[in-house]
Amino acid sequence: MRAQSLTLVAASAVLIAPTTLPAPTVPYAYRTRAEPAVHGEGGVRAADLLARVRDCTPVSRGRYRLDAGRPATIPVCELPGAVFWKADMDIDCDGRPTVRCNRGTDPQFSPTAAYEQSNGLRLDAAQLPYVVLPAPSPIWDHRAHGVGGGSVAAVVYRDRVQYAVVGDIGPSEVIGEASYATARRLGIPADPNGGGVRSGVTYIVFEHSRISAIEDHAAAVATGERLARRLVDGGRAAAQADDRRLPPRAAPDAPHTFR
Repeated sequence: MRAQSLTLVAASAVLIAPTTLPAPTVPYAYRTRAEPAVHGEGGVRAADLLARVRDCTPVSRGRYRLDAGRPATIPVCELPGAVFWKADMDIDCDGRPTVRCNRGTDPQFSPTAAYEQSNGLRLDAAQLPYVVLPAPSPIWDHRAHGVGGGSVAAVVYRDRVQYAVVGDIGPSEVIGEASYATARRLGIPADPNGGGVRSGVTYIVFEHSRISAIEDHAAAVATGERLARRLVDGGRAAAQADDRRLPPRAAPDAPHTFR
């Protein structure tokens, strides 16, 4: 997680009391190349989702930065039943200490994330695909759109779609962050100390889509696939309706015959 995001400001978050835990005793060896990436999930194509986010109707009152000190250029946009933004991806490794995510692998590691599992355990960023929301602020308050911990998201990078949940809250002025597991499954370098990608990631979060057990990735995939299909089909229906409203095209002129 970014250094600024260690202080969380989210009234909707269920915070876990911070504790001081030693790094795991298992020797750390970062081997992203040896870990096969999952080439997307579900049947909705990345191209079909990206076609629905070509235009932006902003719902945020302002814009976000990709990192502290950079210009504020990223709006949060609205779709029927969803919000989305296009940004970079920084790696969030906060939560349960593991071989991949700990103080030795991530200088900014925190043993807590904004949300916890249904059984009270901390989230495992190395195993659970999740995304990070900016803390509520005058720029945008995700709670006003039915979005919060456990909400389902579709993360699109190049030709891959990865379903995830909202699992953490970050700085109030910065956007574009997801868990180690999200990055790895999208083929993005997942090293929490220097990994990620600088652009090209689209985050689509579905409104009122919270699943009961935030750690249940299968439920997130099933819900995400259903809502993504609805989003894509709705866009096609709207395009067809627009076509029906267009005036009929004039018949082409008959070819001229020279005599």
